[in-house]
Amino acid sequence: MDLFAPTHLLIILLIILVIFGPSKLGDVGGAMGKAIRDFKRAMNEPDDAAKAVAKPDEAKATDVVKPDKIS
Repeated sequence: MDLFAPTHLLIILLIILVIFGPSKLGDVGGAMGKAIRDFKRAMNEPDDAAKAVAKPDEAKATDVVKPDKIS
């Protein structure tokens, strides 16, 4: 017995329709589509965070910020 047989999918869709209602169903579908697109885009983009760690800013160790003297 398949987990995702056509009758099972139909029952799941009917339950979702009852829970969210027809007016919110389009919003839920749009939000899911946007989440999937963002996930795919994030998976395909190079990892900028890893590059930032590999190449830290060009700050020098001798650059020290001195506090103002309080008189």
